[in-house]
Amino acid sequence: MVAPALFAGDAKLTEDDRIEILRGLLSEYATVKTYLPRSKKPLPFDSTGKWDKEEWQKIGREFGPAARVGDLIQVTHVSIENDKIVLELNGGMKKKGSWKDHVSIGMGGATTPINTQQNTNAPGGTSLALQFDDGVPPMKASEIKKLLQPVLDFEKHSATENYVETLPAPVQQAIKDKKVIEGMTQEQVLLALGKPRHKERSSSDGTDLEDWVYGDPPGKIMFVTFENSKVTKVKEAYAGLGGSTAAPLPPR
Repeated sequence: MVAPALFAGDAKLTEDDRIEILRGLLSEYATVKTYLPRSKKPLPFDSTGKWDKEEWQKIGREFGPAARVGDLIQVTHVSIENDKIVLELNGGMKKKGSWKDHVSIGMGGATTPINTQQNTNAPGGTSLALQFDDGVPPMKASEIKKLLQPVLDFEKHSATENYVETLPAPVQQAIKDKKVIEGMTQEQVLLALGKPRHKERSSSDGTDLEDWVYGDPPGKIMFVTFENSKVTKVKEAYAGLGGSTAAPLPPR
């Protein structure tokens, strides 16, 4: 919770404050901690941490869910008004592929767009209004995230870490240990080992193969073979003597 002193007095947001908030919130990911309905109007959430759960459920019965507990959402639009900060989540209540992300700076009804981008991965979303009784006080993006903790967890992980958490446990462990196992995709190998020193394509019995080579002689050399963009073989050799093959990915 932000300290009460933050809200005292007649201090107002400066232009630098607004820019810091926008930069600190735009495109950020958060894990949903409560049911979020799709809504034509921003869902009201008080800066004291209170919200009308029954009203949110009622809205959800009419328009359906935007996200459930544990879902990952992204902030795609931020606007700062006199008494609230409005966050558009996953593109707001708009059709997939038909919306763009907007970032605006301003107070009250007047805002000026400073950036536009598109995210075609959002399945649909909603908007959330963080409300302040005495107007938006001088604050930082990190403090706004703390205020929203009852409904959104911004502190968990980066986007890459969130992606890794969705993978099978053996793949997660391999990436953590900077190793490669059969069944991993090229993207997962890049996360584990980074870019290879050399790539080479070949064909065997009509099947297209791609080998990635890591390491330099006289040290350890690793050969990672892909078939249809998935690892089918991993071989390690040291100074040209012998080698070993990685164990296959356990069945899920």
